[in-house]
Amino acid sequence: MAPRTLPIIEISGNPLNRGRQYGEAVRPRLHTALAYYEEAFGHSSGLTWQQVTARAARWLDPVRDYAPDLVEEMQGIADGAGVDLLDVLALNARGEVIYDRSFARMAEGRQELETPAEVAVEERSEGCTSFAAYGEASGDGRVWAGQNWDWRAGVSDTVVMLRVVQPPKPTLIMQVEAGQIGRQGANSAGIALNANGLGGRFDDAVGLPQTVVRRRVLDQHTITDALEVLCRTRAHIASNALLTCREGYAIDLETTPAGHGWMHPTDGLLVHGNHYQAGIPAALAAGYRPLSSDSLVRVPRAEQGLRVLRGSTGPDESRKLIKQAMSDHLGLPESLCTHPDSRMPAVQHWTTLVSSCVDLTGGDYHVTAGTPCDRDYQHLPWNLYDGPYGDAG
Repeated sequence: MAPRTLPIIEISGNPLNRGRQYGEAVRPRLHTALAYYEEAFGHSSGLTWQQVTARAARWLDPVRDYAPDLVEEMQGIADGAGVDLLDVLALNARGEVIYDRSFARMAEGRQELETPAEVAVEERSEGCTSFAAYGEASGDGRVWAGQNWDWRAGVSDTVVMLRVVQPPKPTLIMQVEAGQIGRQGANSAGIALNANGLGGRFDDAVGLPQTVVRRRVLDQHTITDALEVLCRTRAHIASNALLTCREGYAIDLETTPAGHGWMHPTDGLLVHGNHYQAGIPAALAAGYRPLSSDSLVRVPRAEQGLRVLRGSTGPDESRKLIKQAMSDHLGLPESLCTHPDSRMPAVQHWTTLVSSCVDLTGGDYHVTAGTPCDRDYQHLPWNLYDGPYGDAG
């Protein structure tokens, strides 16, 4: 049996045409995603899919005001896949729907405040462990970035690797669920974005979905412009963003609707999970508990494993050491390398969907199609710096 690999899709042209190419390419996978989230949203909120899309319409005007080109791209995806724009918008706001416990009680166009009881049963945060390593943390002298992307096992067959050629913006390579316009990846300007859920509900204001914010971050040519996006946009839910650039610099921002915290690497190594590491926001401080308690184990284990990169003598060895570190099973199944927990209902099974390892110095992008402990890296056919409008000449 051939090893499982992630589907590879490339799109180009204006936003509407890019979207149509994308939608046509992922049509069956997008329908699989819709079926899964119809079940998942019903489980978490008690809403039918029609009720979800009616409420998801609240994000249409804010996204169109902020990034009209991305609404065009989503419309193209809907056209190409044979679904409605609001279906695609709901897929792009799936985290906002699942994490916002007041979503189920929200009348169309408005939102009610949640009760203390609802806060107590908030969904666990999207589990991911992100890293950046360079300088003295990287024995081969290269700049490395990546993460274990942990999410619902039910969408594993919807994940694709997407290359977006969109001059004059940088060319992007991203790992996304079918139909999503952004999640995590890197661009031809030599900037990588790795992201982690944080959890916590702050108020009843409507902010931008994470897929929109993350896509706009990766659309930037400089690390400072990418930071500007994170600092000047108001997201609907809290999320962590680890930015790394090929020049040998990284910064982590814990972005929330109520303010941001930030961290810099220690001796060239920075690891972030799903709990607040830069500081607990004042709005949550009185009763804060990490929504993903296993993050308290995953982060130090990743740090310990990645420290051996200091002794690497070349990129092949570095990738081997990174894979080894990100395959750690302490606390299995809720370990750094996450596997489904048979004690949970199938709709709530979690797993590492993708383990990514990006060489920002050379431009090589490697991923595993699932848990890294039992799969080899898939070397993507594109180099970050290939093609038109690459900035890293």
